[in-house]
Amino acid sequence: MVAIPVTRSISIDSDEIEESFTRSGGAGGQHVNTTDSAVMLRFDVANASLPEAVKNRLAALAGSRMTREGVLVLRSEGSRSQHDNRQEVRERLIAMIREATIVQKKRRPTKPSKAAKARRVDAKKGRSTIKAGRGKVRPD
Repeated sequence: MVAIPVTRSISIDSDEIEESFTRSGGAGGQHVNTTDSAVMLRFDVANASLPEAVKNRLAALAGSRMTREGVLVLRSEGSRSQHDNRQEVRERLIAMIREATIVQKKRRPTKPSKAAKARRVDAKKGRSTIKAGRGKVRPD
């Protein structure tokens, strides 16, 4: 059981991560038929040792990558190396958990001040006066 640090206060146990290996799809010659280089990572968010608020935000971030049972599924098959794919998928998991730890502040709605409203109306009146003076010149 090795703890994987996510933030200063949050870490996940390596036992909470389940990895399986399959063959990558696509072209790759004879090598692709003999190596299980694609990595499928499963992380049980529902039973993870994370704060409840982080679990909820992580579930929202995961979207379609989350199963009904609350398991986050990530897949990597970009490299021919199983080690590189494994490293990449773990980094993506840690990045998602870090992003879930960030709490977005709610925007507090504000109203423009009376002075700002007056300046806006004065500017509109000024533009109106300028445009009104652009009419045809009539000979008198």
